[in-house]
Amino acid sequence: MKFDTPATTNPIDRLKVVGKPTDRIDGPLKTTGTAPYAYERHDVAPNQAYGYVVGATIAKGRIVSIDTGAAQKAPGVLAVVTARNAGKLSKGRFNTAHLLGGPEIQHYHQAIALVVAETFEQARAAAQLVRVDYSRAKGQYDLARAKDAAVVPKNDPDTGAGDFDTGFANAPVQLDVTYTTPDQSHAMMEPHASIAAWNGDELTLWTANQMINWGKQDMARTLGIPAEKVRLDSPYIGGGFGGKLFLRADALLAALGAKAAKRPVKVALPRPLMFNNTTHRPATIQRIRIGCDKNGKIDAIAHESWSGDLPGGDPEVATQQTRWLYAGANRKCALRLAALDLPEGNAMRAPGEAPGMMALEAAVDEMAEKLGMDPVAFRILNDTQVDPEKPERPFSKRNLVECLRTGADKFGWNKRRAKPAQVRDGRWLVGMGVAAAYRNNLVMKSGARVRLDDRGTVTVETDMTDIGTGTYTIIAQTAAEMMGVPLERVVVKLGDSSFPVSAGSGGQWGANSSTAGVYAACMKLREAVAQKLGVDAATAEFVDGEVRVDGRRLTLAEAAKEGELVAEDSIEFGDLSKKFQQATFGAHFVEVGVDAYTAEIRIRRMLAVCAAGRILNPKSARSQVIGAMTMGAGAALMEELAVDRRLGFFVNHDLAGYEVPVHADIPHQEVVFLDETDPISSPMKAKGVGELGICGVGGAVANAIYNATGIRVREYPITLDKLIAKMPAVG
Repeated sequence: MKFDTPATTNPIDRLKVVGKPTDRIDGPLKTTGTAPYAYERHDVAPNQAYGYVVGATIAKGRIVSIDTGAAQKAPGVLAVVTARNAGKLSKGRFNTAHLLGGPEIQHYHQAIALVVAETFEQARAAAQLVRVDYSRAKGQYDLARAKDAAVVPKNDPDTGAGDFDTGFANAPVQLDVTYTTPDQSHAMMEPHASIAAWNGDELTLWTANQMINWGKQDMARTLGIPAEKVRLDSPYIGGGFGGKLFLRADALLAALGAKAAKRPVKVALPRPLMFNNTTHRPATIQRIRIGCDKNGKIDAIAHESWSGDLPGGDPEVATQQTRWLYAGANRKCALRLAALDLPEGNAMRAPGEAPGMMALEAAVDEMAEKLGMDPVAFRILNDTQVDPEKPERPFSKRNLVECLRTGADKFGWNKRRAKPAQVRDGRWLVGMGVAAAYRNNLVMKSGARVRLDDRGTVTVETDMTDIGTGTYTIIAQTAAEMMGVPLERVVVKLGDSSFPVSAGSGGQWGANSSTAGVYAACMKLREAVAQKLGVDAATAEFVDGEVRVDGRRLTLAEAAKEGELVAEDSIEFGDLSKKFQQATFGAHFVEVGVDAYTAEIRIRRMLAVCAAGRILNPKSARSQVIGAMTMGAGAALMEELAVDRRLGFFVNHDLAGYEVPVHADIPHQEVVFLDETDPISSPMKAKGVGELGICGVGGAVANAIYNATGIRVREYPITLDKLIAKMPAVG
């Protein structure tokens, strides 16, 4: 199905199932511990052996020699795989570094060997016996020092409109500030894990991967075998956040280990290798300049960001929201990429907008203060309904102003004291902060197969994944709505590469795109049912397991009585995104308390108001948003990978040293979804919502801390050591 004209009235609009706050249908499996995650697939392949990864202990250089003799003789060892005996390997399209290193080492903890043994303990013990001599090379591990040598990324040219330099120079009110964000880790609960088994020349991987087809294609490319010889299966994923978008070392080494040992092999990355071996969010240095007239209208705005990655990598696209969020005739956005020898940087929890808005939304507050304006009013004044870079291109739907006004009203913004450090609650200084939320609406081709049996049961098959976001449920809701059956008559099967290729989970494109693919397949199935029953599909109504037309009531089961009906289709998106700028919007409000004596920071309450098209399941959507809000709070207050700038690795590479929020850190969260549909986006009239929940939160936290204390911290995370020397005197 081609989607190249705006959606009109369709079966989804009945909203009998879609749009309802529905419990997750996979909930019972997860709460009882019976949902099968990758490392726990004990039933899929007999006689599984265990692999343990050996990671490089230098960040850059070469392996001079590697001695695996003692490891091979250790108890229970079945095989040891290194670059010497792994055979010819290519590099996947989505990997910056080779997943199996040697002799060249590209980053710390790059995998250089896999020890396979009968038990995990034997594999781990034998891995300690692998002896490696290195020749260490000098590397670059400091973004600030590498900044001046940074270049324009090949796929991210500078953008803008008008004449920023002149507009800024002539602006009566000017702001020029620099913010920094640190390297951050995904730190999901489930480690990267895979089980691999070969059947002749055919490989099956039970793995934790967000994008099944990407992983299948890259595994085939890396091994040099046809893609049809590779199958990935990933029905449940214990958190991904972008860290499982791509093929990683666990999957490749499990495949190599299984071939070497001639039996199935399972591999899970230990937590330190999750931090240093897989991807992370790169640090940024961001300079923001805003020029306004005396009434607060933005005339000039520039956002420049520096980040680093391994040679051949990509930047953190921290400026992209600034292209579209606020009006202003004179604009400039620029990315610069430095070559660093740290582990690979890549997508993580709303890439671009998440760190970018931590800087932009704090800077917007700084400008509002310079102008003597309320921060909410300043944002509303500079709203735009068209793409500021291409004014002839309108937004498909933009309700930022309503988000801000609704949030201000619900949060009690009128009680905020504009002058900082004026509100006390016992020993706590109390402040409020606000930030706009923005995330581009991305869509991606997505397919599904739908089956109808003689009992009237509908089964959906698609390689779409559920990373804990409720995909099973919204796909079931879509099929139930389209085919007119109750939710309990729908079976959903996900995450298998033998199913039609879907959008996959990532970038906030998953829910809207994958359900649109199910919509397309169901439209075909409706036609097949109508043809079998001898009725007109265009006028037939699918309700309560029946097909009703011209006074006749026929059951779905009748249509399949001679055999199962099967339909398959994909949603393919046309060029509407070229005619309309599509995005999701929101407003974040945060109240914090800062201890007047210790500068300890505590979030007291949070509110998000979101405008993200039709909300397919308000219950699971709320869960996504409050989880994202929590991540935003973590990024603002605690998340930071400490870089050893001598040896080039992340020091705090475990959950003891890398701090993330816990329940006690987030006492109260509220989420409001505006009643909105966007027919430009898809037949579902929906858009993504999960990543919108993080975009802007960090800025709102920073602004609340400033309002509480009068201290502006521009170096994230905002920890008490950055406040305590400047705290107001205790009266």
